[in-house]
Amino acid sequence: MATQTTEPTTAAGAGAVVERIRVSVPDRGLKHDFRAISIVWRRELIRFRTDRLRAITSLVQPFLFLFILGTGLSRLAGSNLPHAANFDFKTFIFPGVLAMSVLFTAIFSAASIVWDREFGFLREILVAPVSRGAIVIGKCLGGATIATFQGVIFLCLAWFAHVPYDPLLILGLIGMLLLLSFTLTAFGVMMAARIRQFQAFMALTQMLVMPLFFLSGALYPLNGLPAWLTVLTRLDPLTYVVGPMRHLVFSHLSVPAPVAAAINAHLAPAITWVGWPVPLWLSLGIVGIMGLGMMSIAIAEFAKTE
Repeated sequence: MATQTTEPTTAAGAGAVVERIRVSVPDRGLKHDFRAISIVWRRELIRFRTDRLRAITSLVQPFLFLFILGTGLSRLAGSNLPHAANFDFKTFIFPGVLAMSVLFTAIFSAASIVWDREFGFLREILVAPVSRGAIVIGKCLGGATIATFQGVIFLCLAWFAHVPYDPLLILGLIGMLLLLSFTLTAFGVMMAARIRQFQAFMALTQMLVMPLFFLSGALYPLNGLPAWLTVLTRLDPLTYVVGPMRHLVFSHLSVPAPVAAAINAHLAPAITWVGWPVPLWLSLGIVGIMGLGMMSIAIAEFAKTE
């Protein structure tokens, strides 16, 4: 906390006593930065807890994709799988829709930065005696926590997509959701770092969110695509999470080996780079590196004078 002391001085030639105020500001350090991260993180949780409508509406679109689109396409998918006629297409799109449930929440959580900038609250945060990097980190962690919580709520509907409630499967999916949520939040914070108007941020995110979802392979397999579309899918960070989540789900299905082989061949092909299959650990590592890179860009942008 800042402290101040007063020292009486005498003005030359006037004999008047003037008080000189000395203000001391605490030095910046890791302790203060960690405290700032915690405060920003808790502020995000409090804002989310008081906005119940936001929590409900963010689950409506994934719900529609899973139960309406998934049900409508189940028969079409089954006709392409002669060895797996009883396979439900909702099981295939569940990992993609699960990623969708955190996509909107994670990116739109950064909108509060633009809102705070418009009303002047962000300036009060930036003049605090803590590094601006701590503010960005707290924002990314807060958005990732909220988005992961949204994903966990949607994960409770796994039974309706014939996905088993296996503890290892659930823990693996939650871990991937947390990684994806962090990366998407960092992406949103990076965009919000220099945008001044709330309407401009919403228009930009609306333009980017749906392409990110559709290019991830959430609704269709990534094999047999045109070359230009294949390149775009490999640039999408969601691709490297949806694929591993789908492999994890399929590995826990109780189906005969021939059926499992047919499902994996048609609906869960490996992500490849010029024919080389990308390992699952590398896919997740790419997502993490993307998140850290975008967070670093956001920190650099916030380090500039507002």
